[in-house]
Amino acid sequence: MNKRKCYLFHEKNIPRRAKFPVVDAHNHLWGQWDKVDEIIAVMDELGVVSYCDLTADMTVEWGDGGYVFHQEDINRFLENCPAKYPGRFYGFTVAGFAKPVAEPLFTDHKKFVEESIELLNRRVEQGVRGLKVLKELGLHWRDGSGKLIPVDDERLFPIWEEAGKLGIPVLIHQSDPYGFFEPVTPENEHYENLKKYTSWSFADPKFPRKKELLERRDNLVRQHPNTTFILPHVGNFVENLAYVSEMLDSLPNACIDISARIDELGRQPYTSREFLIKYQDRVLFGTDMPVTREIYRCYFRFLETFDEYFDYPDYDGTFGGSRWMICGVGLPDDVLKKIYHGNALKIIPGLMEDVKNKI
Repeated sequence: MNKRKCYLFHEKNIPRRAKFPVVDAHNHLWGQWDKVDEIIAVMDELGVVSYCDLTADMTVEWGDGGYVFHQEDINRFLENCPAKYPGRFYGFTVAGFAKPVAEPLFTDHKKFVEESIELLNRRVEQGVRGLKVLKELGLHWRDGSGKLIPVDDERLFPIWEEAGKLGIPVLIHQSDPYGFFEPVTPENEHYENLKKYTSWSFADPKFPRKKELLERRDNLVRQHPNTTFILPHVGNFVENLAYVSEMLDSLPNACIDISARIDELGRQPYTSREFLIKYQDRVLFGTDMPVTREIYRCYFRFLETFDEYFDYPDYDGTFGGSRWMICGVGLPDDVLKKIYHGNALKIIPGLMEDVKNKI
């Protein structure tokens, strides 16, 4: 990517520490237990009081234009994180949704649902706080007959109902940035990402279209009003905040997080600021990126300041590959508190007890 130099002289107001305590409600350790001590050091320095490992019973390997995931023993997370640093980490489980995409998710749906519910209950007894469902549901996973399983497949409904009965939220990833569904050409604003991570492209007609994925997800949420759903990445349509607004208005049991989307929010700062203030009770903080001082401070800068034209971390946490520059939205203190930690305390069971001495 060729870039011209920018001769813009302006003040940089980069927070050294978050203005208020922060709960990173969307992240992944991916089994990197040797880095937990380093992560805690960064959290302490920057004011991050709690970190959620959404895939606490899963590891991932990067390569071949994407990633491959594997089931992990939940006890490794429990021993290396909550037990070692009480109150600083909480985890979600993927329950039965951990099959390689080359294999059927199930051949006997009744057995799969029964086993998933049993595992979900067992994980909650062990201390997990929610259910995480990967985007492979709706895009890749098929049943024993080879049919693609949509996210609102009625055969899976008992699992979402069980989460509601257990009082835990379901964070469900559906769809991806708009450009991931468009042809991989230099005109695509995500061209560099899609050339680097080829498995992120869903332009092939064999995949459902973005519109269908979101419609099915919204239908799922609507069908289970007693279950709380976290729809990550600003509902996965941050390019269209009018749609996300309509979705939140129509689905009172849904909330969103801002993880890995300050690039999109920051290129429309006026609309984003208005949106975040309007839905201040429905937005969670998250990064979905490696734990570094630079990444967290960029998120704080976006939320806390009115700084203009600054760089942001890309989806893999790297800087310097920006497609555009972003501006801060300078949120009021009362809104900041809710997004930084207040909303997570309402949604995540047991979290208030974890951080009561840190808020």
